[in-house]
Amino acid sequence: MKILLNLLAGVALLVWGTHIVRTGILRIWGGDLRRFLRESVSNRYAAFAAGLGITALIQSSTATAVMVASFVGQGLIATAPALAVMLGADVGTALMTLVFSFDLSWLSPFFIFLGVTLFMRRESSQIGRFGRILIGLGLIILALQLIVLAAQPLTRGAGVKVIFGSLTGDVLLDMLVAAVFTMLSYSSLAVVLLTATLATSKVISLHVALGLVLGANLGSGLLAMLNTVTSSPEARRVTLGNLLFRLIGCAIIVPLLPYIEELFASAPLDDAQITVYFHLL
Repeated sequence: MKILLNLLAGVALLVWGTHIVRTGILRIWGGDLRRFLRESVSNRYAAFAAGLGITALIQSSTATAVMVASFVGQGLIATAPALAVMLGADVGTALMTLVFSFDLSWLSPFFIFLGVTLFMRRESSQIGRFGRILIGLGLIILALQLIVLAAQPLTRGAGVKVIFGSLTGDVLLDMLVAAVFTMLSYSSLAVVLLTATLATSKVISLHVALGLVLGANLGSGLLAMLNTVTSSPEARRVTLGNLLFRLIGCAIIVPLLPYIEELFASAPLDDAQITVYFHLL
């Protein structure tokens, strides 16, 4: 029970860290990011790049989707470039997942120490808010370390193996679990990072991990749509289009999963790396 609680605590810290980074960046540069987004949709390629860059900064494609949908609802952005922004946002999330999959453990104490120092000295200033961002980044890296440490004993626990074993074999069930968890945690980034960590610790199989990644992407699309359910029809059209794109992608990928697994099996990658690269693709 203690081992499972340690794992859940690591997951909670990971979700909280991504939340701190997202809110911190929006508090400092939120207005500039919104202005940049409005002015960077002259063509679809620029819109795609804007979505990628902004999402890489705020670490939330859902937050980007809500911003874009509000601009469409106000008539500031057309639907086509807005959808291009959303495609870029999806890639931005995947790139940040790739960055955090590397061993950055040495940065965690540095970010937390420097962040707390800046935050305590100038809490209400821009410097203090930047310190908050550093704290969030440090917590994300620390949380990933805690999850790895907590997951190692799980591979030897029969009861926990039964719990995670219930996910094996049914891709649709795996997708449903990940989609629900993504909506509850408000972060597909956290879910994919957790999935990669569990995969490398052999708590879940690679087959389950790939299904969870697909579900996390779907959950992110559903979350964005739910956030705009009371918005104008034009705004809802953007998040609905983004969700349909993800659904079509999943419908194409699911039958190909066995072949994708075989393809990755020949590559010199561990399960965590395969999970992250699959999310990027």
